[in-house]
Amino acid sequence: MEKKPVSSKRRRLDNLEQMIPYLFALGCARTWMTLTFAAPSGLLLELPFDPHTVFDYAYAGFGIAATLLARRIVPLNAHRWARFGSLAAMLAASLCLIAAPEFPSAAVPLAAAGALLGAFGFCAILLMFNEAIVPLSLIRIALFTAASRFIAVPMTYLCQGLAGTRFAVVLVLLPLLSLGCLVLAFRSLPEREREARPYPKFSYPWKPLAVLCIYAFAYGMRTAQLPEGAGVHSSLSTALVMGGFFVVVYFFSDRFSVSALFRSPLLLMVCGVLLIPAEGVLGTTAAGYLISMGMTLMSLLVSLLFYDLSKRMGIAIVALTGIMRVNTLFTLWGASCTDLLGRTGLDAGAQSILVSAAVVMLVLASTLMLLSEKDLASRWGIKLLETENLAADSLRAEAIAERCDAVSASYHLSPREDEICRLIASGKTNQQIERELFIASGTLKAHIQHIYVKCDVHSRKELIALCGGE
Repeated sequence: MEKKPVSSKRRRLDNLEQMIPYLFALGCARTWMTLTFAAPSGLLLELPFDPHTVFDYAYAGFGIAATLLARRIVPLNAHRWARFGSLAAMLAASLCLIAAPEFPSAAVPLAAAGALLGAFGFCAILLMFNEAIVPLSLIRIALFTAASRFIAVPMTYLCQGLAGTRFAVVLVLLPLLSLGCLVLAFRSLPEREREARPYPKFSYPWKPLAVLCIYAFAYGMRTAQLPEGAGVHSSLSTALVMGGFFVVVYFFSDRFSVSALFRSPLLLMVCGVLLIPAEGVLGTTAAGYLISMGMTLMSLLVSLLFYDLSKRMGIAIVALTGIMRVNTLFTLWGASCTDLLGRTGLDAGAQSILVSAAVVMLVLASTLMLLSEKDLASRWGIKLLETENLAADSLRAEAIAERCDAVSASYHLSPREDEICRLIASGKTNQQIERELFIASGTLKAHIQHIYVKCDVHSRKELIALCGGE
């Protein structure tokens, strides 16, 4: 009996299996951060400083330290001190912020301690989430990340309506739920993916980080003029971007490649266009939402780019994403520049024109940086510095990935077929592919047959040779 082709609906549903732990691991952590520091409406604190600013500086510092110490601390999920340390830090931060209004004389040290502890705990949770999700396919990474950031928005709105004891209980439960789901997600990975593995010495891919920081600075210059609910921390604009991105990837993944999507300079430039204010045409409110959406989309795309570099070049994801936390500092510095401009005595109209001009110039500068990258889909300024087998293996993996890009485009492989083709070219067995993509054996065999027909090959060996593998 002839086997029926696998429906597109089944292929899409394959991408959503095992999403729940990832969904709430990141969603609960982002909700906690928004409620405690980004938009602490349930905490009645009167302080001479902003705890969110202290949090951002400490958060960036811990991220930089994680990148510098990555060889000694990865994988974070395998260390008890990282898991229990992050949980203890977030719980202690919650208790400090809950106690601050009750003890006015100690409110300042309590809030400062809460900001430092919260920054460490939140940074560690995010880095462990990166480790847990990077072994998955790019489509699954895109779907899970977008869904996790989307779910944080309704969770935040629901929790912001609470007060008193109920709000305090929420601040304690959210870190517990986040870490518990993270542990489940990491344990669901194959044993090999949970082990510490060496990675080559490399020069950091500074170009995507520079583009992200430029956009963050431009966004920071506009934060004072954004309408309520248009920030990047679990706001309506975040829900719009993440919901739209999820829908596009989920329903149209058979028509484009996710790797081509996030490595396209056109889409990155669209983020820049969104950052350019358009008050004269759309009004201040609409422009504010566009600015926030552009920054949110940019951060998502750069994160996906680092996931791709980690997978292709064998570099620990913590070593790539830790330093990404510095973009929060550029947002602060952008806002400070606007504040300084406001103290010069210029009228509001002139200030708005100057800020708009500065944003446009920054967007143009980042666009030129993108256009100067001759091989955008490959390295983004990253270089492997080792000459031993480890670096050679990473370069070989990158060459195979580039060859798979060409094969996928030439033979019009669907995104799912593209994923499977890459895994076969990298030497994965059917059993390993089934575990990684969470698909049944029959589904995998049907996809492989479709790939053989499209590529006009008759065996696994011929397909691997076509893709430049061994």
